[in-house]
Amino acid sequence: MSDKAKIAVDAMGGDHAPQMVIEGLAAARVLYPGVRFVIFGDENVLRPMLASFPELDAASDLVHTDEVVTSDCKPSQALRRSRQSSMGLALQAVKDGEADVAVSAGNTGALMALAKFILRTMPGIERPALVAPVPTLRGESVMLDLGANVECDTRNLVEFAVMGAAYARTVLGLSRPTVALLNVGVEELKGKETLREAADILKQASHIPMEFVGFTEGDAIGAGAVDVVVADGFTGNIALKTAEGTARFMGELLRRAFGSSLLAKIGYLFARRGLRQLREHLDPNNHNGGVFLGLNGLVVKSHGGASAEGFKTAVITAIDMVEADLIRLISADLPDVPGHEEEAGAA
Repeated sequence: MSDKAKIAVDAMGGDHAPQMVIEGLAAARVLYPGVRFVIFGDENVLRPMLASFPELDAASDLVHTDEVVTSDCKPSQALRRSRQSSMGLALQAVKDGEADVAVSAGNTGALMALAKFILRTMPGIERPALVAPVPTLRGESVMLDLGANVECDTRNLVEFAVMGAAYARTVLGLSRPTVALLNVGVEELKGKETLREAADILKQASHIPMEFVGFTEGDAIGAGAVDVVVADGFTGNIALKTAEGTARFMGELLRRAFGSSLLAKIGYLFARRGLRQLREHLDPNNHNGGVFLGLNGLVVKSHGGASAEGFKTAVITAIDMVEADLIRLISADLPDVPGHEEEAGAA
């Protein structure tokens, strides 16, 4: 199925677009030669770039627009002015059935606003959430929400857990992933009331293919203590950015340490293989590709500062989502959540 996926691409979004977008698409196509792309952006800029990658050019339809969603564009502005932008048209292609999934490295807030407006949320889902893989000592876990919803109620957190579990079954290949709510402690009486209420509901959702284990703390994320970490967007975004900053901090400390003396430089020669593995494991480009869950269509968000390698990873994530039929998985799980049975039946 992955070889038949058709991907709508916002070629103008991202710090290094459109060059890194085109190079990333070309690299992804080497791995998935049957995939086709609908590329939205400035034809005058993109056509010469595509000419450098004849096989990608042959597998792509280029749709011209000179409208771009800028990095400082507010979500409200995007809704009023950006329907014909490269981002808006990519989302519309998914809505119209002309593509299976949209990929963009553009403004996150604008992308979420446009995606909600154009694609709408799935029946039974109140708010979509942004989920992404995070590196851990065990390999990878997944985390959501990463900033799409600053404030969340009990229902939102429950829906995030269900959607996150479906996503984890796809990207981690687990039949029954472990799920926990991010809290200030693991004891049942800790944290805000919304967290405790969400935990009570999730304990009852035993028919969903996931294992709810209660609460987890921030220091357990990197250990990979659970497969799915659930939080409101404010908390999740801070946790993710803190982890990324800590990884860069440690990398810089190691660089300085190994360059501090001749003996340290000699030590680096013996340690460089392990350090290279560490760098690759922590490199955000190798874990790139957040997914907006809960929409009537698949949308993948690449890091704005991603390299071509990182954008390739986001495209591969998009292909995986299409292959797994993620929306169907979420739709199948929702009726088993207490409080969602009637809504699912009505839908």
